[in-house]
Amino acid sequence: MKLDHLGVAVADLEQAVAAWNRLGLEPAHIEEVPRDQVRVAFVPFGGGRLELLEPTAATSPVARFLARRGAGLHHVAFAVTGLAEWLVRLKAAGVRLIDEAPRPGAEGTAVAFLHPAATGGVLVELVERPTSA
Repeated sequence: MKLDHLGVAVADLEQAVAAWNRLGLEPAHIEEVPRDQVRVAFVPFGGGRLELLEPTAATSPVARFLARRGAGLHHVAFAVTGLAEWLVRLKAAGVRLIDEAPRPGAEGTAVAFLHPAATGGVLVELVERPTSA
């Protein structure tokens, strides 16, 4: 397991991108993830990436997060191989899961979230990147 990215909830993606641009960081990829009701921008930096998340609907989990806590760190994401097997092992170990099976994520990835109660209050995302053919 290695760090994939840090997810940051933002109310306005363009404003957030402009703020990071002023620090010399530019997004490498922007896309909408309709299933999660968000638009995301991935901003690489030395040693990692930020995923800026803007809700596209009031029912989005990110919109609810913003309403409760405001903009800021939303989740920590780790890259894994064999995501489905990770979920089976974690569930067997008693780890509380939000997703019991992988689901589609940004950039063609498969993702699953662990409940914050399982990690001392931190929302954790597991990310599996597609393998090259």
